[in-house]
Amino acid sequence: MKILIVGGGGREHAIAWKIAQSPKVTKIFCAPGNGGMKNIVECVPINANNIENLSDFAQKNKIDLTVVGPELPLTLGIVDKFREKDLKIFGPIQRASEIEGSKVFAKNFMKKHGIPTAPFYIFNSIESALSHIENTAPPFVIKADGLAAGKGVIPVKTRKEAEEAIKLIMIKKAFGDAGNKVIIEDFLTGEEISFIVFTDGKDILPLPASQDHKPIFDGDKGPNTGGMGAYSPAPLITKGLSKDIISEIFLPAVHNMASENRIYKGVLYGGLMLEGERVKVLEFNARFGDPETQPLLMLMKSDIIPVLESVIEGRLENCRVEWEDKFAVCVVMAQIGYPESYDKGNLISGIQEAESIDNVKIFHSGTAFKDGKFYTAGGRVLGVTALGDSIGSAIELAYHAVGMISWDGAYYRKDIGRSALNNA
Repeated sequence: MKILIVGGGGREHAIAWKIAQSPKVTKIFCAPGNGGMKNIVECVPINANNIENLSDFAQKNKIDLTVVGPELPLTLGIVDKFREKDLKIFGPIQRASEIEGSKVFAKNFMKKHGIPTAPFYIFNSIESALSHIENTAPPFVIKADGLAAGKGVIPVKTRKEAEEAIKLIMIKKAFGDAGNKVIIEDFLTGEEISFIVFTDGKDILPLPASQDHKPIFDGDKGPNTGGMGAYSPAPLITKGLSKDIISEIFLPAVHNMASENRIYKGVLYGGLMLEGERVKVLEFNARFGDPETQPLLMLMKSDIIPVLESVIEGRLENCRVEWEDKFAVCVVMAQIGYPESYDKGNLISGIQEAESIDNVKIFHSGTAFKDGKFYTAGGRVLGVTALGDSIGSAIELAYHAVGMISWDGAYYRKDIGRSALNNA
């Protein structure tokens, strides 16, 4: 099989690494890919959002299966375009991807179908949003309606912070047109969990629960990022709780999407808030999480290709996946300044030495390869991922590998996975 992966971050590197293990695969292309993928894929200089050129490439090169990593091409309709050309592609159609593309749609969908989520209010104008803040007691969570690379969710504790967040989204347009509408919702407390499933529009195959660390600083302080690290499995999610999450959240979501002519095939990601035995949905995403994908695919023992094919062909009911009885931890190494402005082009050292350690894999996110050396080329640069028999040993191994890698302005959180130690 010839495979095309759409995207160029750490998630796509992890997907390529896992697909490359399949005996069914003979060639992998990645568009646009990144510097760290060179040993397993052929990088193609096509932007992930250039749907027309991507579909032309897949047709011309007789691609057997395309796997979409990022959310934007999904919401732009890449799956619909490929299907029009009879090209096999993994991911939800445009109408189904709206569950991530519009938080307003997602919240209204959850309310309509009784899927547990925080109480919320939707505003089209800054005046109405500010008026609501004046007459309601904080804390709140302020959300831009559209896609914002994981950064359009702003928790606030005071009215002043809420006002600044609303102005940032609606006046300063920090997230562009994604901020034409805002959602103000109740602030939920508890542990945030990432729960990801494969679905063929009817049945569901869950992956182990994971936990992302979105804020930039230790202790979950500072602005949200695309994710500073993740681990799996999450000890908080028991087998019983997992069954409840599937029956109360994911099956209603998938079945009701189908009833609204939005048949959902692909990966459905639920960002959940767990408070005791109560679970509420913070958001849905229409694709693999980043960086959750990195530890999850380190744990996956089975060939991923038959799973992807089962989803596309609507026969997930008979599909089984075997997982390592271990823990995996991913620590994201970023460029200082991220998620705001940051430098690029810094020489990275130590990658080869770190990756020579058993049970360690370095997934590249924002790197460029030039003259035999790696340089920084993004905010999130590397995802240092380790496998261990316990959560503690996986954390220790990941940070041991992180300590071997350096560049000017390297930054990473020091507490990835610490909550799992507390909950184990």
